[in-house]
Amino acid sequence: MEEKNKSLLKIHLSVLLFGLSGLFGKLISLSSTVIVFGRVFFSSIFLFIILIYFKKNILLKQKKDYFYIILMGMILAIHWTTFFKAIQVSTIAIALLTFSTFPVFITFLEPYFFKDKIKLWDIISAIVTFLGIIFIVPKFQLTNNLTQGALWGMLSGFAYAILSMLNRKYVQQYSSLVISFYEQLVATVVLIPFLFFQKHDLTYNNIILLILLGVVFTAISHSLFINGLKYTRAQTASIISSLEPVYAIVFAAFILKEMPSLREIVGGIIILGIALYSTIKSKKEGVVSK
Repeated sequence: MEEKNKSLLKIHLSVLLFGLSGLFGKLISLSSTVIVFGRVFFSSIFLFIILIYFKKNILLKQKKDYFYIILMGMILAIHWTTFFKAIQVSTIAIALLTFSTFPVFITFLEPYFFKDKIKLWDIISAIVTFLGIIFIVPKFQLTNNLTQGALWGMLSGFAYAILSMLNRKYVQQYSSLVISFYEQLVATVVLIPFLFFQKHDLTYNNIILLILLGVVFTAISHSLFINGLKYTRAQTASIISSLEPVYAIVFAAFILKEMPSLREIVGGIIILGIALYSTIKSKKEGVVSK
């Protein structure tokens, strides 16, 4: 299998796991901040064990890299906290689909980060994806919990877009495991002060779910996604990631009995169509140079 196809497969698998991770926002009876702390805490421990086992060098090459890795960890903390906040104040469908506005942000951020030219298809796919999002956003009222969830979801998408750009830059220099470990570790440290202002209902069930979320749906999935960026454009990866809300909505319907509305289904179909077309189209493109 060619490296480009392997990268696409890794991104698709990671996106499936990402989609399932959204359910934990409903299954775990803790605040979004505590959920994210537990997620990155267990994830960073697992990644550290893996790095030690495979005798990977975890030292960064330049001092400035530590500054950027700390920045990436802070952005990751913001991204996941707002993501779970969106799920808790609204529905999984609203949160995941509005989070999927990040391809729109990436389309216009990518040229700034990598000097790539904006292609016509990039603009078209971004517009169509955004139209799909508009379909599921309720009437704009700040007092409405669904509107609040949509805004939190879009904020999470913006943070994720910036993080994707930084990940693409450093995945060319470091192992995806090393990048993931540092991001999770920094996010853990950043969130510690906020725990003193949160209530903790650390039941046995919550702890087990946090461990599962941290190891399988974070450490493993996050590493797969970052590694997949080696031979895949960030914009292409972001469109594939639009499948995440589709997976989440389907599993939420079966597991949580949270049925999506007709508008959410239509919006999801639009996003899914763009994601599939972009995946097929990306196979015909050459590998992007550094």
